[in-house]
Amino acid sequence: MGGTAAASSDSGSSYSKVAAEIIGPFKSLPGTTSVKIFAPATHNRREFLAELNPAVPLFCGSAFKCFVLCEALRRVGSNLGWIESTLLPLNDAVWSLDSTVFNPPLLSGHVSERTALEAMISHSDNTGADIMLAHLVPDTVRSFIASAGLQHTKIPNSTRQFLGYIFGAPNWQTITYDEVRAITQGTPVYPAINNVQTMVSSADDFVSFYSRGLQGEFFTNPAALEIFRSTLMIADAIPLVVPLGATGFAKGGEIDAGGFHALCLAGGMYFSDRWVYFTTMINWTSNQPAPTQIAFEVATKKAFARVKEALE
Repeated sequence: MGGTAAASSDSGSSYSKVAAEIIGPFKSLPGTTSVKIFAPATHNRREFLAELNPAVPLFCGSAFKCFVLCEALRRVGSNLGWIESTLLPLNDAVWSLDSTVFNPPLLSGHVSERTALEAMISHSDNTGADIMLAHLVPDTVRSFIASAGLQHTKIPNSTRQFLGYIFGAPNWQTITYDEVRAITQGTPVYPAINNVQTMVSSADDFVSFYSRGLQGEFFTNPAALEIFRSTLMIADAIPLVVPLGATGFAKGGEIDAGGFHALCLAGGMYFSDRWVYFTTMINWTSNQPAPTQIAFEVATKKAFARVKEALE
C-alpha cells in the first residue's frame, strides 16, 4: 500500500531533512508501514514531525496493553495502594499463550494487581493482560479509549478470546487454555484485523495517547503518573531501540499467524529537556518474514538515534 510522508512544518529547515532521512527506509519496506515521530515545540525550539501513513489503522498486537495499564491506574484514583494490596486470581480462567512470567499451567493462585501490570508490560505476558482485562472489564477500557478520542483503536476481550476467534473456534468466547493451545497449532480462519476480536490502532492514536498520558493528563493523582511512567520504562523492547542517554517509555507488539506479520512499537522518550513521542508499525504478508522484520527494527533504531542527534 502506498503512502504519503510529511516532514516538519518548516519545509526549508534542517528538521525537514532529518524527517526525510527517517522516513526513507520505512517507505521501501513491503506491506503497509505507519510512522509518526513528534516532538512538540518548546519555548525556544521548533516542533519536529516525521510521519508516514499516520492515520492508517494497523494491527498493533500487544501494544494495546498501554491502554489497559492506563485505565487500571485511573481506576484506583487516589488510593494507589490498592494495586499493591489487591490480589487477583491466577488460574485456568485467565491463562493464555505467550506468558513467560506466569508460565501456565504451572503457576496458579493469586497475584497483586501491580505484578500483573508489570508482567503485562515488561515481558508482554498475555496472562497478565487477561488477568487485568478480567478485572477491569474490557468495555471499561474501551470507554476510556473512546473518551480520549482514539477513533482507530480496538482492543480484544482477552488475548485468549482473540486467538480463539481468529483460529476459528466456535466457542471462542468461552475457549479454555488447553483448547486454545491446541487450535493455534493450525492455520488462522479469520484475519487478525476484523470487526469481532482484534488489536488495532493508528500512529496518530498512539502518539495522541502517549503525548497526553506521559504528561499526566489522564490521571487525577500525580503518583499514578509516576507508576505509569516507571512501568512503561521496563518494557523489554526499550534497550533494543532507544539510544543511550534517552529515557524510554514504550510498549511493543507483534504477531506471526498464517503468513500475516505485524510489528509495532509506540511510546515516548525524553532527553535534553525534550519529549519525543513515537510510533512505528508495519503489517505485511510473507512466507519468509525475517528480512523485513530485521529491516524494520534497524530502521526504527536508526530513526530514534537520528532524532536524538538532531534535537539535542
